[in-house]
Amino acid sequence: MSYVCVIDTNTKMIKKDIFSPELQKLSEIAKAISHPARLAILIYLAETKTCISGDISNHIPLSRSTVSQHLKELKAVDLIHGEIEGLKINYCLCKDNILNFEAMMNDLFTTLKSSESSC
Repeated sequence: MSYVCVIDTNTKMIKKDIFSPELQKLSEIAKAISHPARLAILIYLAETKTCISGDISNHIPLSRSTVSQHLKELKAVDLIHGEIEGLKINYCLCKDNILNFEAMMNDLFTTLKSSESSC
């Protein structure tokens, strides 16, 4: 993973754009899983070992609309997929993307652990 930033002074940029695409993606996913409800949803989907077509809010102590918003955030970073089937949506973990995120986090923590300095 490259942590080098290239700054082009001739173009107008959003500040996050000066960071590598890898860091931007890692940041987006980390932000998406930073809420305990989203972690609970991911764990629930993992523990059921199948796609869920029912109402996840029956298993998470939040309202249906709140769970829906959290599902939207997880879908936005491709940690889950939601496929419409009739009147329901089947939610599944996106294992390939989860494995990619795990590798990115491992790379980050390997870099952090290799530091010579310590507090």
